[in-house]
Amino acid sequence: MSNIRVSIVEDDSPTLQLLAGWFHGVEGFECLGQHSSAESALAQLPREKPDIVLMDINLPRMKGVECVRLLRPLLPETQFIMLTVYEDSDHIFNALSAGAIGYLLKQTPRDELLAAIRDVQAGGAYMTGSIARKVFQYFQSPPRRVQNDSGLTARERQVLELLARGYLYKEISEALGICAPTVNSHIRHIYDKMHVQSRGQAVAKYANLVENEKKR
Repeated sequence: MSNIRVSIVEDDSPTLQLLAGWFHGVEGFECLGQHSSAESALAQLPREKPDIVLMDINLPRMKGVECVRLLRPLLPETQFIMLTVYEDSDHIFNALSAGAIGYLLKQTPRDELLAAIRDVQAGGAYMTGSIARKVFQYFQSPPRRVQNDSGLTARERQVLELLARGYLYKEISEALGICAPTVNSHIRHIYDKMHVQSRGQAVAKYANLVENEKKR
């Protein structure tokens, strides 16, 4: 099995060096690049083509969320994990809407960070526990309470809710009793109907539907 290739975007030099050092000598990982600004990331990452990008939010000049938004079309196979000190809902859902698939706080321990990267590379989503709770609160109501403004079928809404909870495609298949190709087909239809390009964008958009319904 090939290594998971990781690039890091972080403007604080000691933090950048610390994170890069976490991958040194760890079987299954390779640190491709270290970038101290969004501008450097935009210039270099399309050539590096990493599997995973660890992205800080509070970068100088261009912020990390906007950097992810611009990189997503250039790196459709790359997954983005935000690594930040911010844990408010606005930052979380802005990052998900931009295309991030993971959201971790900077105090995340090394082993948890490595596990998060493995999960994301395997097709899942990963969030620090406190962040996950903020996201899951948007999904407490049964799907039937959400107006079907996006035209999703009942099965597609079930798949989307499991996506939001971080289920891998295989786990969705097992939970719903459907085959993997059917899961992939539902996800493609979800993306098309919701006009999104990633799990994070779909989750953020669906969360807004749920929240708006609760306010009615």
